[in-house]
Formats: sequence, structure tokens, C-alpha cells
Amino acid sequence: MAQFFMLENHQVYADAAEVARYLGYKKSNPPDSTVLSEIKSCISEMKEVITPKAVYEKFDLTVSGQNKISFADLSFVSSDLSRNLKGCSQVIIFASTIGPGPDALIRKAQIQNPAKAAVFQATGAMFIESFVDNLNETLEQEAMDFDLSARPRFSPGYGDVPLDMQKDFFRLLPCSKIGLTLMNSLIMAPEKSVTAFVGLC
Repeated sequence: MAQFFMLENHQVYADAAEVARYLGYKKSNPPDSTVLSEIKSCISEMKEVITPKAVYEKFDLTVSGQNKISFADLSFVSSDLSRNLKGCSQVIIFASTIGPGPDALIRKAQIQNPAKAAVFQATGAMFIESFVDNLNETLEQEAMDFDLSARPRFSPGYGDVPLDMQKDFFRLLPCSKIGLTLMNSLIMAPEKSVTAFVGLC
């Protein structure tokens, strides 16, 4: 049965250094005070409109010869995901989003201030990753309750797992209940959203 995970916007950790990293800055070349001020302003503005939500479900898992992976009604081959799930007896699939608010801020800024829109893009990437880290911590704790450990998350579109597998996530999970849709291009709306596998071993 699918389960839901939600946080209040103020519960999602905001990391200005991570926004700077998404913008291309390095520790050896940090943003100047003007850019850092813009980053902090965008973080403050976006934090007011994020609505962090996720849905996930756990399935029994089989990983057999020739990198064949089977769970739910799915059976497919992936060498990359097989390595990630090696030794696991269960898999969690999840879909997560920080809602439509960030997309609206980005669209508005693209018209009025393209430079700020770039900072908003990086800020949205930071917030969705931060929220998914929160979700991961919850899944890891749940796994520990059953004397299991959780593997690092692995998303469709990485390695040899096709992005087309998004369709299976949306078929198996009630993604619409967290306001998430999948477009024909296989891009999710809202844009700042993540799907992933998490193996339990």
C-alpha cells in the first residue's frame, strides 16, 4: 500500500552553498557578496511557496542472472540498477515534488530578470534534493526497524535505466495525489520533482 510523506516548508533545510554549487561556483571560487545576497533572497522567496510531498511503496524484489530485476508486475534488465540492488530482497519506489510554486517563480523571473531565474533554478534544485534527503532518512529509519539497510537512491534516466520507466512509477504510485503528472516528453510537472528506486538489503 502506498504511503505518503510530507513536510512543512520550514522543515526543509536550505543550503546557500549548494545553490552556489548548482550555479557553477566552487569552494575555491565562491560567489561574491552580491551573488550571495541574491542566492539568500531567492532561498527566502522560494521557501515560502514550496509544498514538499512524496508518495512511496515497498515491493518484494528479485535480482537474478543476466541482471534481471523483477518486482510488482515489472521485469526488466539493467546492469547498473542490478549493481545498486545487489543482495536486496525489497525495493521502494518513490515520487516526490516541492510543488508548482517554484515553477511559477522561475517562469516570472525568466521574463523579468533572467539572471535571477537562473538562481531560482538552482534554488529549486537544492530544495528538491534537500527534501528527498529528508525522505531518504525516513526510509532508512523504517528499514532499520526491520534490521535492513537502505541503498543509495537510483533514478530513472541514470545509467542504463531508461527515462521511459517513469511511466511505470506513475502507474504503480498514486502520483496525482501529490499533484504530480507526467508529460508526453517524460518530464514531470511540477519540474522540481524526483522519482527513484531505493533497495532494502
